Amino acid sequence: MRIEAEGVSVVINGHRVISDQTVRVVPGETLALVGPSGSGKSTLLNTLGLLIRVDSGRIVVGGKDATRWSDGQRRRFWQRHAAFIFQDYGLVDDQTVEYNVLLATLPLFGVNKRNRVAVDEALSRVGLQGRGREQVSSLSGGEKQRVGLARAMFRTASVIFADEPTASLDRGNREMVSAFLRSEADRGASVVIATHDEELIAACDARLDLTPTSVPSH
Repeated sequence: MRIEAEGVSVVINGHRVISDQTVRVVPGETLALVGPSGSGKSTLLNTLGLLIRVDSGRIVVGGKDATRWSDGQRRRFWQRHAAFIFQDYGLVDDQTVEYNVLLATLPLFGVNKRNRVAVDEALSRVGLQGRGREQVSSLSGGEKQRVGLARAMFRTASVIFADEPTASLDRGNREMVSAFLRSEADRGASVVIATHDEELIAACDARLDLTPTSVPSH
């Protein structure tokens, strides 16, 4: 799914964090959003993912102008097309690994056998086979990030948004994250990554360098 930001600006707490930014996320490619802290990487990522609304410009999702989509339309986009991988894992600590992999797609009547098999397959791909019933609170940071990857795998999303996905991880887990994002692009997903990780940046197909633009908005 192609995502485009056309001349977008975002104001947060009276400061313009993104100013007149244009970017295109292309199916089958990985795009790195690069820049120092305060440059707006995460804000732009969340804007492309429709988590933050723009103050000017427009967002086009799959050829449709999504700038003024309602909450319901944005929710359907997240449920049907998008997967998010967060630096803080975005997991529910007091629930099981299985529950977190199914999060946002959890069936109305609970987990059935078919869901459980698919979850187990995703967990096996990230080295957590057989651990679906464990509490997330008992996992290490690297294991929690693997659960986040398994959730994205389970979704088979058409666009992946990853915010500092390798931060604070050891080399083995960083390489797993990088390989996963590459494989998602190879199957045709659009992948956008906000990151400081030079090795991850070098592995991406394209990069967009951002500079701090936080100035008072008048």
